[in-house]
Amino acid sequence: MFLRDEDSETRRVEKLSRISDVLVDRIDRLEESRGSAWSMFQAAVALEREVQVRTRELEQAMADLSERNRELAVARALAEEANRSKTRFLRAASHDLLQPLSAAKLFLSALQDTQMDDLQAELAQRLSGAFESVEELMHAVLDISRLDSQRIEFQRKPVDLGELFRRLAAEYTPMAEAKGLALRFAPTSAVVESDPTFLRRIAQNLVSNAIKYTDAGGVLVGVRKRGGRAWLEIMDTGIGIAAPDRARIFDEFHRISREGGAPGMGLGLSIVRRACAKLGHPIAMDSEPGRGTVFRVSLPLVGSESQSHGAVAAPDGPSLRGRVALVVENDHAMRRAYQLILRDRLGMVARVSGGTSEALAMMGDEPPDVVIADYNLDHTDTGLDAIRALRSAAGQAIPAIIVSARRDPEMVRASVAMGVPVLEKPVRPEDLQVVLQRMLA
Repeated sequence: MFLRDEDSETRRVEKLSRISDVLVDRIDRLEESRGSAWSMFQAAVALEREVQVRTRELEQAMADLSERNRELAVARALAEEANRSKTRFLRAASHDLLQPLSAAKLFLSALQDTQMDDLQAELAQRLSGAFESVEELMHAVLDISRLDSQRIEFQRKPVDLGELFRRLAAEYTPMAEAKGLALRFAPTSAVVESDPTFLRRIAQNLVSNAIKYTDAGGVLVGVRKRGGRAWLEIMDTGIGIAAPDRARIFDEFHRISREGGAPGMGLGLSIVRRACAKLGHPIAMDSEPGRGTVFRVSLPLVGSESQSHGAVAAPDGPSLRGRVALVVENDHAMRRAYQLILRDRLGMVARVSGGTSEALAMMGDEPPDVVIADYNLDHTDTGLDAIRALRSAAGQAIPAIIVSARRDPEMVRASVAMGVPVLEKPVRPEDLQVVLQRMLA
């Protein structure tokens, strides 16, 4: 009996021990689980704090970025306004800058038509070259200013390349002959679409550059048609362009260095690049040092071709002798210069006036053969106002020319609408003669 009770008690103790062990094990697992949960809770709290710190840092960075963006926007606005102000200043100042230069060139041209000894002729020639350099630089600065303006307006229209070649031949043949070079223009009837003023400027810079960097041989200007495009090509037998210079020749003030280098500021090709990019005219170049260079400008052809054929030469035109020109110019020096050129070189009768009212009084009942008017007159008076008033008083569309240093699209459009060509200052006597001959033919 006692043994049974002892066995029973032993089994109960063993059972309780097992239960205790199980409970202890469960408690240990619960403690471990609770410790893990606590660790996770602590990690979550730490992560939340880190997120809050990073959020505050991100918000501060965004605030700093917004402030920088505002500063950049203000700086950009100031830069754009400064650029617009520069463009407005140059546009407004161009008339005053080019007015005395134009008068000086006309006086010099009149002087060269007189009898001079050898020393005087040499001085006059050197003065002419100096004026050409100043004119080239001023036009380059004004062209770059216009091309850098975001508000530039191009006047795209059909351009007769044969006619352009004739003007270039008259302009640059003396320059080539002075260096003993042959300047030839291949006859063409191609008509392309471009801005006439800037296409002429592109061609002028390329032809002038070719002559400057050619010491022997010559320069050939021509057109190759490929598909619906015409490639204007300017080929020379000059010094060529080395490979390291080919990527830099279109930069401002970059010139190919050589002994006795060509005069200039290194702006011509920069203007060519800017104008071609703005007009969408691709430009290409091939060159071999010591053998010459060819520049190519791709231009869109238009449907019809011009009727001009044969060799390119400056047109003689009809005689201007005895024809009456009424000049409307508010600058005294320019009025005197016009008198000398029109009277002594072209044999015309020159009547000069300072504004619209004076021109009307001078015209009286006998209209002139042609009116030559500066655009910028005194106060609010303009050359177009003068032409309009003179035509109205005469009861007929008197042929007229506007002379201006302004490159204002609105002025050009208004002139075209009135059928009045525009001559840029400084006025070259040869250009004035050609325009007058065509108008009075």
